[in-house]
Amino acid sequence: MRTFSHLYLRYSVLPAISLSGVLYLDVYEHSVTGADFNNFIEGLLDKMNPYPGPNSIVIMDNASIHKSPELRPMIEGRYVPVEL
Repeated sequence: MRTFSHLYLRYSVLPAISLSGVLYLDVYEHSVTGADFNNFIEGLLDKMNPYPGPNSIVIMDNASIHKSPELRPMIEGRYVPVEL
């Protein structure tokens, strides 16, 4: 019996895209956790503006990682509307 060992690198990429291009980006060498996503959002919010300025709206899909109970108040606390 032969066994082969392969090194697989796994990356997870979290991009925030605006009309002007990539606004913010994080790359992880593992699957993204809720804590990782919250840290990503905190970094993203530093690049955003209060509504209704440019880069002022967060739109997320219905992924489970987007449903953290502290996420929406964190975003709305920075005067950025959330659309799910």
